[in-house]
Amino acid sequence: MSSWGISSSCFGQETKLPSSPPSVEGSAPEPPEKDTNEAEEKPRDIVKFTTEKLSVDEASQLVTSPCCGAVSLFVGTTRNNFEGRKVISLEYEAYIPMAENEVRRICRDLRQRWPVRHVAVLHRLGLVPVSEASVVIAVSSAHRAASLEAVSYAINALKAKVPIWKKEMYEESSSSWKRNKECFWATTE
Repeated sequence: MSSWGISSSCFGQETKLPSSPPSVEGSAPEPPEKDTNEAEEKPRDIVKFTTEKLSVDEASQLVTSPCCGAVSLFVGTTRNNFEGRKVISLEYEAYIPMAENEVRRICRDLRQRWPVRHVAVLHRLGLVPVSEASVVIAVSSAHRAASLEAVSYAINALKAKVPIWKKEMYEESSSSWKRNKECFWATTE
């Protein structure tokens, strides 16, 4: 027999949690793995620009919450071709202070549009070989629709607003800085 006494709040809804796990005769109760106050965690926005290899698992863990039934991810990787040319890697540069501010603005926009819990935006800088992740965006929410829509919005807004520059490195020893046609400061041809 367990007693119900602890309450926690997820997304403004109060739920009753058992104060101890139900016991089965002949078995010892197992300690809970996580603190019961974890459900009251504050929403987090994690923004990271790094030259290190990105981890999809890390991004997923950063946004996982006991209040959420969904974690949605977008992973952008370096492909091996562009317009018939063989790409061997990409090189990214960013104006970090401005890029971080713009990503945080995108996180605020997500929260105004969808009931999301945690948001992580990880972007690689420097050389990114073929098949490795350039960007990982993870969003958690109570239900899948909000996190799926928020992830889609986040990558589109990132490409349109954040000052990140991409250089494609080709097999024939040439390279080309790519204009992001989606960014608001690009001129229309």
